[in-house]
Amino acid sequence: MNHPYESELKALKRSGRYRERRIRDSALIDAASNDYLGLAENRELHLKACETLSAYPDHAPKASMLVNGYHPIHAAFERALCEANGFEAGIVMGSGFNANIGLIEALIRKGDVLLMDEEYHASGVAGSRMCEGEVVFFPHNDVSTLEKELIRSSGKRTIVAVEGIYSMGGDCVSREIIELAVKYEAILILDEAHSSGVIGESLMGILDYYAIAPTPRMIKMGTLGKAYGSFGAYVLSSAHISDYLINRAKNVIYATAPSLYDTALAHHSLIFIQTNVKILREKIKIRQRIVREILGIDVPGLIVPIEIGDNREVIELQKQLKNELGIEVGAIRQPTVKKAILRLITRLDIDEAVLVQVCERLTQIWVK
Repeated sequence: MNHPYESELKALKRSGRYRERRIRDSALIDAASNDYLGLAENRELHLKACETLSAYPDHAPKASMLVNGYHPIHAAFERALCEANGFEAGIVMGSGFNANIGLIEALIRKGDVLLMDEEYHASGVAGSRMCEGEVVFFPHNDVSTLEKELIRSSGKRTIVAVEGIYSMGGDCVSREIIELAVKYEAILILDEAHSSGVIGESLMGILDYYAIAPTPRMIKMGTLGKAYGSFGAYVLSSAHISDYLINRAKNVIYATAPSLYDTALAHHSLIFIQTNVKILREKIKIRQRIVREILGIDVPGLIVPIEIGDNREVIELQKQLKNELGIEVGAIRQPTVKKAILRLITRLDIDEAVLVQVCERLTQIWVK
C-alpha cells in the first residue's frame, strides 16, 4: 500500500506532536472547549432558535448572500450585533477561520502594510500569506515596537491586527496598542473570538472592557462558536468598510451564506447575554478569583494557560486529570504554542467546587 506521508507522520509521533480526533465523551466535565458561558448546552436557546426558524418557509440559506442567500434571520442578527457593539454595519460569515482569511485577504492590497501581533490566530496568519501588501509581525503586545513600525510605515494604508483575548495566552491586547492605532489613523482589526461575551461591562468584548468607542477605522471580528454557543462568525465595521468587504471578500461573495439555525441560535444567545449580564459577570469573577487564589494566575477572561513545556508530559497530565477527576482539559502542543501548555477553560457550567478541586490538584502535579 502506498503511504506518501508516512515519514512525516512518524516524525510527528516521535516529537509528541501527532494529533488524533476522538469523539467527545459526554461523561467528562468539559474544561477544554470554548463554550465559555455554557450556552451550547442551553436547551431553551435551542428551542427558541427552532421556533424562529419555523416561522419561515425555508430552513437553509440556499445560496451566497449576493445571489439570494441573504435571509431576514441574517439581517436581524446583524442589526442586533451593531446595536449591542456600537458599529454601523455587520456581515455574518461562515466561521471565524473563514472570516479572518476573507477579511485580511480583502483588506490588504498592493502598497498597504499589515502589522500583525506575532501571536495572532493561525487563520489570520494564513490570510496574511494571501494578501498583496507588506506583512510585518511585531512581538506580542509590544507597544514600543508597534509604534516604531507605525512611524516607519509608508503604506497607502496601514492595518494593525490584534486579538481581544489571545486564545492560548489568555491575556488581553494592551489598551495602548488600540490607542496607537487610533493615533496613527491605522485600520484596526480586533479579533474578538475569545473576548466577546466574556469581558466588558456589557460582556461585549475588548472595546467594552476598555470603555473605548468604536471609530470608523475599527473592525471587530467575532465568532459564534465560543461564548455564543453556536457556529459561525461576524464582522462589524463602518458602513464604508462593510460595503467594501461585500464587494471584495471572497468568503462573502463565493461561499453559501451562514446557517440559518446557527444564526438564529446566536441571536438568542446575544439576547440571553444582554438579559443576564450581571449574573454572568459575577460567575466569571468567581472563577477568576478561584484561579487567582489557588493557582496564582490572574486572567482577564476564562482561559487559564499552564505552561508545561514538554509535549509528551502535557498529554500525560491531561490523561491524569481525566482519569482522577473525570475532567477534560486542553493539551496544546507545538507548533500551536511555543511551549506546550495545559489549557484550562473555567466554563460557567463547571461547578465552583469542582473547579476548586481541579485547581488544587494542579498545584500538586504542576511544577512551576
